[in-house]
Amino acid sequence: MHIQPYLFFNGRAEEALHFYTQAVGAEVTTLMRFKDSPEGSSTNMTPKSWSDKVMHANVRIGDTQVMASDGCSQEPLGFHGFSLSLSVGTVAEAEKCFSALADGGKVDMPLSETFWSPRFGMLTDRFGVAWMIGLFDDKTKAA
Repeated sequence: MHIQPYLFFNGRAEEALHFYTQAVGAEVTTLMRFKDSPEGSSTNMTPKSWSDKVMHANVRIGDTQVMASDGCSQEPLGFHGFSLSLSVGTVAEAEKCFSALADGGKVDMPLSETFWSPRFGMLTDRFGVAWMIGLFDDKTKAA
């Protein structure tokens, strides 16, 4: 059994995927557009102008698969009640990922040393996705 986050970006999925590729080295392994559907983009679920929007994407971040889509609605959904937790191997990697994800977003807890981690911080990125970045492994390196 696996739990895989599925994020809906209300028309900004392609922009988000590019951002995560740059920020945390995400790799888009699958990308399907609404126009690629056997029904095309003419279903009643999406606006006709969404034919080039992302119907489904699979993204690898480290060893984790995250799925993404533009969704089926232009209504703002937002991301509430969860955070994506990114566990990194070094302080330098934590600082790099935190800085990149915070660009255009909001720092909720600055990246700093805590009693449970050499570096831990929380932020909300420019797309409204909450992240927790830190070194969570007993075998982590200090640099």
